[in-house]
Amino acid sequence: MALMKLTSPHAHAAQNTAAVMRLVLLATLPGLLALTAFFGWGSLINILIAGTVAVGLEALVMNLRSRPVMFYLSDYSALVTAVLLGLSLPPLAPWWVVVIGTGFAILIAKHLYGGLGYNPFNPAMVGYVVLLISFPVQMTAWPAPLLLYPEGVATPGFWESLQVVFPLLSPDNVDAVTAATPLDTFKHNSGLLVAQLYEKDPLFSRASLAGLGWEWVNLGFLAGGCFLLVRRVFTWHAPVAMLTSLALCAALFYDSGSSASHGSPLMHLLSGGTMLGAFFIITDPVTSATSNRGRLVYGALIGILIFIIRSWGSYPDAVAFSVLLMNFAAPLIDNYTLPRTYGHQKPRRATEKKE
Repeated sequence: MALMKLTSPHAHAAQNTAAVMRLVLLATLPGLLALTAFFGWGSLINILIAGTVAVGLEALVMNLRSRPVMFYLSDYSALVTAVLLGLSLPPLAPWWVVVIGTGFAILIAKHLYGGLGYNPFNPAMVGYVVLLISFPVQMTAWPAPLLLYPEGVATPGFWESLQVVFPLLSPDNVDAVTAATPLDTFKHNSGLLVAQLYEKDPLFSRASLAGLGWEWVNLGFLAGGCFLLVRRVFTWHAPVAMLTSLALCAALFYDSGSSASHGSPLMHLLSGGTMLGAFFIITDPVTSATSNRGRLVYGALIGILIFIIRSWGSYPDAVAFSVLLMNFAAPLIDNYTLPRTYGHQKPRRATEKKE
């Protein structure tokens, strides 16, 4: 008599938390390399500061809670939070800005709710929003792409960048050249057609797609996100839904490039934190919707919110605010998008009582 092997109707994966976090860290490298190539060493310094603070605070909290410190550090979740926050912050941000944001992300947004798996809001985005509201000057001072530095002005090397981040390292005040981002430029456009703006502003005239440096940064994070999709770290539903809804909104309000235009779909897709948000932030399994249908709704609403806040809100980039607003709504989305339970005819709501 032949034996038949019965399997359950569920998908199984061999990846544990630490393996997934390592893949996420690896996938951020193309974006980090692009940030470093076009904006200097600032993002790498951000990550080094944030990573040190995050790991130290994680160890402190685990020790205070009488938990095995190395066991929890080895899941790399604190380091991933630090890297995502460091990538989101302006390069060459003052060291104390990075420390405050990281501390808030780890202590308040993560461990106040019980640690990994219990936090309702994305910790990196909580830290970012707290900094943006508290220190708007420091958080909007993005350095100019290195290729746009005036003639005769030397681009800062690693040591000069450290002196900007840690002013005490230098007796002289070392400054960096700052410039508007593509999203800032469109928000404060004063009567120029899009074609005229692209011709006049070197940030666009010296770029190929959507802003010098920014396009390559976003393409780097897109490449990393595709790597994670291939490795099945997450599904395509939320990222594709977010990018599609953002592109559709931008196309709808592009207005053929008039002075009232809010930017082309390509500009919105390849500027700011779009690709970092799409593939590394909204795919957080703890704070997003759980079903594939729910992820489609979740991602699409984030894309719409990003365009609304970018176009008519007070902040040029809106990924963090949009993600946190939809973190609020994720349980409601789950309530109405639960998949059909195996063996049942119809799906049920999360609040529905079992018979």
